[in-house]
Amino acid sequence: MATKTHILAGDPPIEVALKRNARARRFTLRVSKSLGTVSLSLPIHAPETEALEFLAERAGWVRRHLDAAPEIQRPAIGLSFPLLGADRAVVAGSGRSARFLDGRIVMPENGRAGPLMGTLLKSMAREALVARCDHHGARLGRSFGRITLRDTRSRWGSCSTRGDLMFSWRLIMAPPEVLDYVAAHEVAHLAEMNHSPAFWAACEDLCPAYQAPRRWLRAHGAALQAWRFDSLP
Repeated sequence: MATKTHILAGDPPIEVALKRNARARRFTLRVSKSLGTVSLSLPIHAPETEALEFLAERAGWVRRHLDAAPEIQRPAIGLSFPLLGADRAVVAGSGRSARFLDGRIVMPENGRAGPLMGTLLKSMAREALVARCDHHGARLGRSFGRITLRDTRSRWGSCSTRGDLMFSWRLIMAPPEVLDYVAAHEVAHLAEMNHSPAFWAACEDLCPAYQAPRRWLRAHGAALQAWRFDSLP
């Protein structure tokens, strides 16, 4: 897949990645609300002039979607942070690591709130996801392989053909029932490696109220992705 960059004129100018794709049959615009990026996929032999005309005609659509994207945020002492579906106070404390104590996030004052918060989230997410996958796997009568945590942008979880499960550790920021639904969804794939009616029946058996968590992720997932965990500027 070949990629080049085009600047969409306006205030402000917008960088657009033009991606030629052998599988593309038409022009496709994508706006990532979590990353604030724009890409335009086009067939291998499509004239670039036609692609740019397509982009210019949809400039308003692109700007509206970018404007709707959540503002980038970083954790810091004195602010609140979403954890287990609720805003938690981030307070200064002793020690070298971030801890979740008595409903608050306790953070050492060393200027590394982002990386320390990321470490805490990964630890909590692993514990919660292993527990829920064990629970759902036992109910389904299926075992899974490894559980891997990643900071994914395009999906909250996945199940490989070997039975290995992957999850976004950002799920620990969401309400527990949302994390539980994603765990149930991926465990259900151990029985049905598709999204057929049989799969959704298995998913519903494991998580009867799964529709509400799905709606929550569609409505609030971009806000979870807007948090950054690098060192504070």
